Amino acid sequence: MSESNTIAASTADQNGAVPGEPVKKDENSRRGNWGNQIEFVLTSVGYAVGLGNVWRFPYLCYRNGGGAFMLPYFIMLVFCGIPLFFLELSFGQFASLGCLGVWKISPMFKGVGYGMMVVSTYIGIYYNVVICIAFYYFFLSMTNLLPWTYCNNPWNTPDCSGVVSNRHQFNASLANATSSLVAGVSEIVNRTKRTSPSEEYWKHYVLNISDDIGNFGEVRLPILGCLAVSWTVVFLCLIRGVKSSGKVVYFTATFPYVVLTILFIRGITLDGAINGIKYYLTPQWQKVLDAKVWGDAASQIFYSLGCAWGGLITMASYNKFHNNCFRDSIIISITNCATSVYAGFVIFSILGFMAHHLNVPVSEVADHGPGLAFVAYPEALTLLPISPLWSLLFFFMLILLGLGTQFCLLETLVTAIVDEIGTDWIIKNKTVVTLSVAVVGFLLGVPLTTQAGIYWLLLMDNYAASFSLVIISCIMCICIMYIYGHRNYFKDVEMMLGFPPPLFFKVCWRFISPVIISFILIFTVIQYKPITYNDYVYPGWSLAIGFAMALSSVVCIPIYALYKISKSPGATFRERLKAACRAHPKWGPALQEHRTGRYAPMASEDTVEARPLKERDELKEEQKEKEKEKEEGKEKERKDEISLTIQGSNGSTNIHNNPNPSA
Repeated sequence: MSESNTIAASTADQNGAVPGEPVKKDENSRRGNWGNQIEFVLTSVGYAVGLGNVWRFPYLCYRNGGGAFMLPYFIMLVFCGIPLFFLELSFGQFASLGCLGVWKISPMFKGVGYGMMVVSTYIGIYYNVVICIAFYYFFLSMTNLLPWTYCNNPWNTPDCSGVVSNRHQFNASLANATSSLVAGVSEIVNRTKRTSPSEEYWKHYVLNISDDIGNFGEVRLPILGCLAVSWTVVFLCLIRGVKSSGKVVYFTATFPYVVLTILFIRGITLDGAINGIKYYLTPQWQKVLDAKVWGDAASQIFYSLGCAWGGLITMASYNKFHNNCFRDSIIISITNCATSVYAGFVIFSILGFMAHHLNVPVSEVADHGPGLAFVAYPEALTLLPISPLWSLLFFFMLILLGLGTQFCLLETLVTAIVDEIGTDWIIKNKTVVTLSVAVVGFLLGVPLTTQAGIYWLLLMDNYAASFSLVIISCIMCICIMYIYGHRNYFKDVEMMLGFPPPLFFKVCWRFISPVIISFILIFTVIQYKPITYNDYVYPGWSLAIGFAMALSSVVCIPIYALYKISKSPGATFRERLKAACRAHPKWGPALQEHRTGRYAPMASEDTVEARPLKERDELKEEQKEKEKEKEEGKEKERKDEISLTIQGSNGSTNIHNNPNPSA
């Protein structure tokens, strides 16, 4: 063995290649791969673990029976979350293509890929606005006193009631902190409506919120500046695609757990923390029989894992072909759900402390969404000694959680564009595409930094990625399992992993997961309520825009299907339909060395085409017979020749005394 082969063999494990397979720096040198599998796992964890784990799951848990909610939650994880996660990872990894390219499996359904792109675009626009607000709070926390601590600011109203006395600072021990509470706590509790300084800071200073969604007002320049910072960070981290983002995630995907642990240790040492945790976990077993609880559990699993966004397919497409994505899907899914549960302890330990000092139930200080991240939790932080430190840590954690998801959203769009165009220039200049997408994303996010921005942000959050994701995921399952064929797909997975999908996953993919997805869709429709923001009721025209956003991703599917059918060969509609559903000849592994078995290349005069094994053997026999007949014809012509022919040892024919050798 040569020295180069020895080095290649020694690095095979590091590069994720199968032992004995030719190893190079990137298995797919044209498209690129992850540096190693740790980068892929960390990126996928960062993608799945997002702001929803902190600001939605804990709230859903205590609202739906506390510890009892864990039962349907983990059941839905096993029967829906992990199978769908594995399906999308294996789908992208097998073809080494993004959310558009993979639909060579059944070209008529390419509209599903376009739908995923539309969803990722919507989420990417408003998600980065949330990150930029976290940046804003992070910068404002760099002070000796958090600006939302007291009610003596120009933006405060007479209804403002703080929980901290102006005369004392919380720079002593926790015991001293108790004595520095407002003397009139009972007066606060007895008020019909209490407005906290953090809520007024959020509404009147940070957002300077307008009175209506149609009243945009002025652009909030500090938020606009932070939005530019946020998009710049995302672009710089993705400037070399997965090569650069794969290195950044070592920090962005792991440090939030360090912050969560620090906040958890601090939280459980506070007075009242146990009450908050009890409120979070106390089982209410009667709620297990409530269909709404199961619906919430299924929805939370589905949305929190990022299914049908296109990101999982995209991230997996940069894996080595034989990577064990089955193992990865279980690790990432369980990590995501465990993070949600862990974050609940952190959140409710602090909220329990706050409720204890306000002498109010935990339910009155608990919230979800932006209300938790930018109102309830920041107010609780003002009660802690050295509150700016804890505020810095909390908002830094939110920034990192958001960035992990945003990386994948942007990479999904960039990869889809690059794979679809597919020219050498676009592949070499992928950075230009990344910059273009980032600039467009920034410009589309500008309206969300106006005084009406929060209304539009919540509208997009509630409609752009709601029931449309469920429909997209359901159609994806049906296409792969029933149009392409479950047996074909099981063979593909076995060829890629070296073992077939476990029986449990086969059953889930074909029956259980589609049923659960349908249940989520029905539940979403039945439980639908028009969106509100605090006391503000959205007007009908804005809800119509919300539904238009939701339908804009779904409508891609039938529109593209009709287009593909019209362009497919066939005399009748039935023939065109069958042609549009049939897998494209180029469907299969991206690299020739992996196209084995029924994907083995069939050499012809002009093209190399992947064919089923039986068809390939028949074509070989036909080709041999034609070559034999051709040789016999040539031999007969030679015998008729008057010229003397001499058969060379190499099989060529030397002709003498013939002025025209080709005759």
